[in-house]
Amino acid sequence: MPISFDTIPGPASLRKPGVYSEVDNSQAVRGPQGITYRRLIIGSKTAGGSAVAEKLVRVTSVAQADALFGPGSMLAGMVRAAMAQDTYTELHAMPLEDSAAGAAATATVTVGGTATAAGTLYLFVAGRRVDVGVGSGDAAAAVATKIAAAITSNANLPVTAAAAAEVVTLTAKNTGEAGNGLDVRANYFDGQALPAGLTVATTAFTGGTGNPDIANALAAIGQEWFQVWAVGYTDEANLSELENELASRFAWDREIEAHAFGAVRGTVGELASIGALHNSPHLGLPHASYEPMPNWEKAAETMAIAAKYAAIDPARPLQNINYAWCLPPQTGDKLTDAERNSLLFDGIATTKVVVADMVAERLITTYQQNAAGAEDFSYLDVETLFTVMYIRHDWADLVRRKYPRSKLADDGTRYGPGQQVVTPKTMAAEALNRFREWELLGLVENADQFKQDLISERNLSDPNRLDMLLPPDLVNALRVVAVKIQFRL
Repeated sequence: MPISFDTIPGPASLRKPGVYSEVDNSQAVRGPQGITYRRLIIGSKTAGGSAVAEKLVRVTSVAQADALFGPGSMLAGMVRAAMAQDTYTELHAMPLEDSAAGAAATATVTVGGTATAAGTLYLFVAGRRVDVGVGSGDAAAAVATKIAAAITSNANLPVTAAAAAEVVTLTAKNTGEAGNGLDVRANYFDGQALPAGLTVATTAFTGGTGNPDIANALAAIGQEWFQVWAVGYTDEANLSELENELASRFAWDREIEAHAFGAVRGTVGELASIGALHNSPHLGLPHASYEPMPNWEKAAETMAIAAKYAAIDPARPLQNINYAWCLPPQTGDKLTDAERNSLLFDGIATTKVVVADMVAERLITTYQQNAAGAEDFSYLDVETLFTVMYIRHDWADLVRRKYPRSKLADDGTRYGPGQQVVTPKTMAAEALNRFREWELLGLVENADQFKQDLISERNLSDPNRLDMLLPPDLVNALRVVAVKIQFRL
């Protein structure tokens, strides 16, 4: 049997007696091989962070994030949110400096009255609780001074504070319109109340302008492969650049797919308008309306949820999974079932509140229409993209492992069984066998259809090229159970 050796010379070159062995690992790995997920967050640092802007850095702890990106920075908050969900999956960050032309968002906390009894004022800034001790007889201005001091003492808050009379002005540590998504409120949990005699009025954060441009950051990432991203900016200019980069990574000549998550705020109508501006299979925009945490932290934790559970099973629906870091909106601010259902037709991913927990409901992409403008749900669910990514790379890895230096011949060619020769039928059989293994993993279904539609043939113009069509029917998710209860009397 003529064996194809890889390194041992043939008889024409080797006459010295001896026993020579080469080791071949091409058959050592069996079965589908899952993708090792790597996470990436893109956001702003502050001047106090030691990290070099627009240079990738691996992050392994919250303390490290504070040192690298500055306490209270956008990136430090995103790391906290991601690590609250999962500390094991590899995490990298791409830090950006604030735009030189940017302005910081501001909000105010106005205290009124005089405390008639001692107590604690519970203020929530970006979802973080700030406890302010109030003494009986404290006037509004004195309480405002205490609020500013309590905020200043907490370096991890994303704002600075200054008191003037009874008004506390909060200023985002990072400039940019992203800061308009910050939140401040008095009391959040049931049972919390203002000290007797006091009133507190808060305003929304406004005035933030000029997000950084992510173009240089995307270029700096280069060919590094991160499967899931969280992006702190959701302005149209940055999202457009992001979508172009994600589409390029999905293409045949790169195959370093990534799915990115942002998070958006607004009324249902405003969210629908945002969704109408996007049509990317690789971008998810969950709503964060009326939630205490900043948009970018919602994006980071959503990304962490996707990475954690897609790595376990890319086809299993990312639904009914609890958020560990981000707090849900309060009772009066929750979106209704009808509102969330409408958003799922507008390209906006949804979360819901179950008792006191916020959970992922359906993490759809923004893809809604094909290139011809027809309604198209083929890339609606992010699980579809994760499953395709798994199949794509598992098949490519199988070919690269088993047939790295194979010869290609027509079907029916007589060659020794020890020869490294493949034919179209050989590769078709490999594909069928691999399909069965994907089927056992619950990734695909309908083997008869796959076998019938599978094509494996030599290219008509290039005799060194094998063209294949792999037509897997992806397994679907249990999303809706419709029941008609037809009772009898």
